[in-house]
Amino acid sequence: MALIIAILLLALLLGGLGFAVHILWWIALVVLVIWILGFVLRSAEGAGGGRSRWYRW
Repeated sequence: MALIIAILLLALLLGGLGFAVHILWWIALVVLVIWILGFVLRSAEGAGGGRSRWYRW
């Protein structure tokens, strides 16, 4: 009985971890697209002068 409970808990843990990792991949993809768009738009805007960055530190 304890073995079945341990297997079920392991399956729940791995399933939850897989879901979280999947969500993190989607978030990383969205951030990457926003970063690329910001880089391209700022480069086109600032092509005429100076060293401008699209992000602020």
